[in-house]
Amino acid sequence: MSLELKRVEKKIGQDTHIYRTDLTFQKNTINILLGSTLAGKTTLMQIMAGLDKPTNGEIWFDGKNVTGQAVQKRNVSMVYQQFINYPNFTVFDNIASPLKITGINPDEIKKRVGDIADLLKLSGMLNKKPNELSGGQQQRTALARALVKDSGLILLDEPLANLDFKLREELREELPKLFENRDCIVVYATTEPSDALLIGGNTATLLEGKVIQYGKTIEVYNKPKNLISAKVFSDPPMNISEVQKNGDSFSLLKDTVKWSTKNTNLKDGKYKVGIRPHNITTYKEGNNSVEIKGKILISELSGSESLIHFRNENLDWVSLSNGTHQMNVGQEAKLYMNIDEFLYFDESNNLVKHV
Repeated sequence: MSLELKRVEKKIGQDTHIYRTDLTFQKNTINILLGSTLAGKTTLMQIMAGLDKPTNGEIWFDGKNVTGQAVQKRNVSMVYQQFINYPNFTVFDNIASPLKITGINPDEIKKRVGDIADLLKLSGMLNKKPNELSGGQQQRTALARALVKDSGLILLDEPLANLDFKLREELREELPKLFENRDCIVVYATTEPSDALLIGGNTATLLEGKVIQYGKTIEVYNKPKNLISAKVFSDPPMNISEVQKNGDSFSLLKDTVKWSTKNTNLKDGKYKVGIRPHNITTYKEGNNSVEIKGKILISELSGSESLIHFRNENLDWVSLSNGTHQMNVGQEAKLYMNIDEFLYFDESNNLVKHV
């Protein structure tokens, strides 16, 4: 079983919402659509579900062309970021609703609802109404209704976006476990790179209706094919600067920062370096740290992390350190960059080296 998008495009009038897209999702995989708001994630999901039709191209599911097939005839479930439950139904009836319309035996419905309620920790709430539940419990109910159908395709459109931090973390960790041993394809849309990294599976990075890269999540993160994909997969935003290579030596910012890296196999010349914020810290990390000085612009402490914005020459930089590291706005400070994690891009913004 697979879901294939073949040459799919979506236009509304003169505006292109989805540029030509070719993607294949295999059975028993979790696939992340990662991109900012308006990147095209929801539109792609609606096309996959049959809620919208592509202007061009085809959707194939389980070896069949389902492009013109109504959503009611597809083996698909979809969960949105809003808590969409029937307010007058109990939790049991909300979860059971897609089974009842198919004429499944009541005993089988009771068993399947009970099993999924156990999995999502809703067993003690089956007789309650949605307005008696917390936000997290309501979203669990919506997830349970999607899972109880045993659909071949499950679409999750930012399902955790409206939850508080604790519930978001809890459900995000549970999601991969929910789909173990299920013969289905899961597609999960998010704006958060941390979601993709924690959930794993495969990730497609999107920007303005274009799929930039698709592959194993950790590979897309560690080896983005170009600067665009690297930016999509970085939060806080990636630090980017032009660099000059001469021999084994690199320099940036009017030679205010220099470092040496052997065996890069890059010709001398100009490149761009991408440095994720967590690779610039208030302490030395690893064996290859290089010092960078800067004027502190903003210092934000969250308790477990310190986010620092600083300026060196004419560029603004972002640093993310573990722990609490108080710095005063306006002070000159020393920070350290881990050169082992630098990404190098050529003049066409394509990745040429991950040191």
